Amino acid sequence: MEANVPQEEGTLPRQGLGVDHESLQQPQSDQRRKGGWITFPFLGAAMMGLGVATSGVLSNLVVYLIKEYNVPSVDAAQISNIVAGCLSLAPVAGAVVADAFFGCYPIVAVSMAFSVLSSVVFTLTASLRGLRPAPCHLGAGPCEPASAGQMAALYAGVFLMCVSAAGSRFNQATMGADQFDSAADRDVLFNWFFVFLYASSVLASTVIVYVQDTVSWTLGFGISAAASVVGLVALLLGTRYYRRSAVRGSPFTGLARVAVAAVTKWKVNVPTSGELKFYHGRPRRGDGEDKAGNSDTDLAPSDSFSFLNRAALITDGDTIAAADGSTVIRPWRVCTVQQVEDLKTVLRILPLWSAAIFLSVAIGVQINFTILQALVMDRAVGRFVIPAGSMIVGTLIAVVVSLGLLDRVLLPLWRRLVRHDPTPLQRIGAGHVITVVSMAASAVIERRRVATVHARGDEGNPAWVSPLSAMWLLLPFALSGFGEALHFPGQVTLYYQEFPPSLKNTATGMVAMIVALGFYLSTALIGIVRRATAWLPDNMNASRLENLYWLLAVLVSLNFGYYMLCARLYKYQNVGKKVTEV
Repeated sequence: MEANVPQEEGTLPRQGLGVDHESLQQPQSDQRRKGGWITFPFLGAAMMGLGVATSGVLSNLVVYLIKEYNVPSVDAAQISNIVAGCLSLAPVAGAVVADAFFGCYPIVAVSMAFSVLSSVVFTLTASLRGLRPAPCHLGAGPCEPASAGQMAALYAGVFLMCVSAAGSRFNQATMGADQFDSAADRDVLFNWFFVFLYASSVLASTVIVYVQDTVSWTLGFGISAAASVVGLVALLLGTRYYRRSAVRGSPFTGLARVAVAAVTKWKVNVPTSGELKFYHGRPRRGDGEDKAGNSDTDLAPSDSFSFLNRAALITDGDTIAAADGSTVIRPWRVCTVQQVEDLKTVLRILPLWSAAIFLSVAIGVQINFTILQALVMDRAVGRFVIPAGSMIVGTLIAVVVSLGLLDRVLLPLWRRLVRHDPTPLQRIGAGHVITVVSMAASAVIERRRVATVHARGDEGNPAWVSPLSAMWLLLPFALSGFGEALHFPGQVTLYYQEFPPSLKNTATGMVAMIVALGFYLSTALIGIVRRATAWLPDNMNASRLENLYWLLAVLVSLNFGYYMLCARLYKYQNVGKKVTEV
């Protein structure tokens, strides 16, 4: 992403997660002696600790709200969607703050301290009787709702958890990448980052959720708190070995400058190619302003989105004279041609990006309602009863297994048959199709569950548990995980390949925003369905949840048609004719 304070011409940046970095607090020679694999145990323990702490709360939040706060089941699913959306969106803001003001390490350290505080607050809500409403007993009358103060205490823990995720989720990966000069070492680090991310989620969704459901919520949240403390201590113990990165400025500033400059000059006529007056100079570090430099190219901006070309047009008032007699560019009045082209790249890919949002909507609905289904199904496997919140493990494991199969079996087979790798757009499209099948599978299984309810005539009993095994729910989860293994990595690959070097760091952020918007919009979709239909009463045994799944299957199918149209119209920008080799 374009840095707020651009680097000098002629300098060679060191790369980390697509961001140019320089040394900050220490001389270059000292910085090069730091970093490397000696930092890996500390960073790995920090990643695991934070992941266990966050997943230990989020994985079972729906059940906690229903059982301990007397929140209606559908409302609990919507609250969980909103929280999950915040946890996905907040890291985008955290990455910007780290780039613009403090660097990665201070932000990660402070955010992990917030993780400890969040886990402590959740532990207190579980251990102190006054922080929860009276237990709800079936047949004893209406359940006592939580008071405003009790919900405020719960939401305080949620807020602290979101602040923790904001400062750590992206920045931990960036900080880890900054410890290495070799691209191969950074690739290994990224692989381990995702291993830690999924491993911590699986651990929390099984062990901690089981403790919460069968032993006590206090002990379960206490384990999450202990994990967050271990992660923070591990991070701090490695302080002396870390290589620090320079504060480079907000990665979104360059794009904002182009938009502001284009709007400011909306009445200016753009010259023809024979009357080139565009600014090509690379900005240099100045005191809050960009000094004009000389360009090594006189190429005009591209013709697409030509209204943005005004941003690179040099007009009266775009420059001022400095005290030393040099000419200084006003950065919010004129931008380089490259900055203009960077924004155009983002605009070209936005339709494809928007087509992925509804995938996250469907997945968000499926995750939370599958937990509600599991609560009224037979979860016994022998003498062991699987917690409803652990059902999400099916998706996590499916993603890991699918990635392994793709890497070792399916992609080599595809290369042997087709003579080239599938393109990113093809992988994303396949993920769309599998997601449609997953929604249909959820509808079929729900229909079978409801049939057992009707056979017994227990529609009016919200506590009646269907004899149908909850293990059937793992089938749509496995399909959903396989789809995620195709479309999410495919999107990261597409954005990384297509964005210019200055915008590489936005790839992860684009996917995170998709996930966040999906959770938010799934909450809105559920609200619309509840107002327009009688499908989703609080009593799951009287619900018509299968209709919602069929609706999702139809909408995802229509969304796939929109995606195919966008993919057909899209032209690769940076891959060009080598796209089939990607």
